[in-house]
Amino acid sequence: MSVPKSIGAVELSSIGLGYQVEDTMLKAGKVELVIARTICSGKYLIVVAGSVSDVEAAVRAGIQEAKDSLIDWLILPNVHESVFPALGQSVVLPHDHDGALGVVETFGGVSILAAADAAAKAANVILFRIHVAMALGGKGFLLLTGTVADVRAGVQAAAEEARRRGLLVSEVVIPRPRKELLAEYL
Repeated sequence: MSVPKSIGAVELSSIGLGYQVEDTMLKAGKVELVIARTICSGKYLIVVAGSVSDVEAAVRAGIQEAKDSLIDWLILPNVHESVFPALGQSVVLPHDHDGALGVVETFGGVSILAAADAAAKAANVILFRIHVAMALGGKGFLLLTGTVADVRAGVQAAAEEARRRGLLVSEVVIPRPRKELLAEYL
């Protein structure tokens, strides 16, 4: 039986402390570094993956080290398997794809990860892009596709999660998108 994958994230207002927190997190648990970088608005984002217990240990240590620079944090135990490829932007849709398009936008990078996991768990959708805070003024967005009903359910779940965190910017469902909207993914 494989160890369940978990994802954890910490968003900070300080770049210098970001490096320090990253080091602390990597030392606190046996985790894989997924993202560690400066993001728009002079912030620093750290995303790690591993077993639930290791991710929890790493994020908790990061929160403690971050002190007043902590903006947001997240632990997603047993994250949906489609989150990792979408975050790595390695999902390619079939050329004959004709599903609806769902878009959810948040004010933060951490919140879009929680929204993406909620969408993937709520509906039979293909999560094909999670864009975290680069060249977006610190925002995040996700793209998903499937039947109109599934996309509506996925977008609704993602938007609810972002709204619960107070960070929802927009939620959009396009039932029959023109092929040009998805050309880069086909």
